[in-house]
Amino acid sequence: MRIDYAATAPEGYKTLLAMYGYLKKTDLATALLHIVYLRVSQINGCPYCVDLHWKDAIAEGMEPRKLNGVSNWKHMPFFTAAEKAALALAEEITLLPGQAVSEAVYEEACRYFEEKELVDLSLAIAHMNMLNRVAITFHKVPEL
Repeated sequence: MRIDYAATAPEGYKTLLAMYGYLKKTDLATALLHIVYLRVSQINGCPYCVDLHWKDAIAEGMEPRKLNGVSNWKHMPFFTAAEKAALALAEEITLLPGQAVSEAVYEEACRYFEEKELVDLSLAIAHMNMLNRVAITFHKVPEL
């Protein structure tokens, strides 16, 4: 690792991690957060976060087959319509094609999530993007 950012800026890192506490108190299902965190981390190519969120999801009882399907969720039968809407939103917020989230993806998410849930889901996606970018910058990788 280039710099141990948690040790170098512990207050900043602790503040960044505090968002998890907020997100755990929302109405969003833990399983939904796991698949969103995993997908965002896959898109960004963050090895540490992909490993971490896969392990966390397994530890909380998620089905490994479903987690393995996250990378190809559009074509897998394991996901509910709401989960697919959340994953589509996660991809668009992460990639921002055309510097926007499309109306189609936004409207589909609105079908399954109330306003507060949609804001919380967007915060979760943005939070994971931030964590991924810090870990990638400093070459954080999973330990064996």
